[in-house]
Amino acid sequence: MKCHFCGASIEEHTPIYRSSLCPNCGKELRICLNCRFYSPGSHWDCRETIQEPVFDKERANFCEYFKPALGEKPSMEGSKGKESYGRDKFNSLFKE
Repeated sequence: MKCHFCGASIEEHTPIYRSSLCPNCGKELRICLNCRFYSPGSHWDCRETIQEPVFDKERANFCEYFKPALGEKPSMEGSKGKESYGRDKFNSLFKE
């Protein structure tokens, strides 16, 4: 798993609790943006059938479905907008 905020690698078998912090930047790790089920555009931005939405995706929560994301996840935010990100992904389908 990589920290969503600073990109620091977190060992694969490190248990992530609600109070777990990134050793590099000190930000919370048990957040939607670090979860393998986080899926912008899905119902409540989650591929799991959660009972209620998590409004702040950058804050620790008690979601029972949390599983650390595997590998590096592409960010849809930052310098590129969502449209640009989607366009780049679409165009990459037709590159040789």
